Amino acid sequence: MSIVFLVRHAQASFGAENYDALSALGVRQSRWLGEYFAARGLRFARAMSGTMLRQQDTARGILAGMGEGAPALMMHEGLNEYPGEALYTAHTGLQPRAHQLSDARDYWRTFRAAMQAWSEDRLADVPESWLDFGARVRAALAEAVRDTARDDAVLVVSSGGAIGRLLADLVDAPASTAIELNLQCRNTGFTELIAGREALRLLSFNNVPHLDCAERRASITFA
Repeated sequence: MSIVFLVRHAQASFGAENYDALSALGVRQSRWLGEYFAARGLRFARAMSGTMLRQQDTARGILAGMGEGAPALMMHEGLNEYPGEALYTAHTGLQPRAHQLSDARDYWRTFRAAMQAWSEDRLADVPESWLDFGARVRAALAEAVRDTARDDAVLVVSSGGAIGRLLADLVDAPASTAIELNLQCRNTGFTELIAGREALRLLSFNNVPHLDCAERRASITFA
């Protein structure tokens, strides 16, 4: 059986014109995680990310931090995040960015409600259904571990919503659990999954040992 290290992307540019770009801190978070993996003696047999810029750049930062011998990065759009802006607009009729900047706490409260409405198929004119989102994330993970050997380690970089959706499915939890897991995912937090012949199993969730020290604790972020 192989071990999947499922990583949420590093800090992006919340509230900026281009959220998809990593912040300066996000670049450092990615590199630190790669250095942590290298110090543990990890070597990845495969590395895969979504096609979003923040996911690709996080994966590349991790691999750069690991040094020589890292695998080439593969990409799979099934690991991409849900269409968050479209969900927010379908729920509220508003563009999200102004709300992010004016009242972040109320924004997240509203966004949670939009996610719940989406999961209950109550939003019109959205580009992807809740069911289709779950199906393509599961298909991407299956591709990431396809033909891996026993004791292989696989790096997968995605986003909080995709990770929360996958984990809720693994433990047969409701959509509300997927939404809560999404909102608790820390930047460059990694979740460990055991990939057996028949199924994926959860081993650990949302680990940030590369940030959990006095000089880096302020670098633990959620955006």
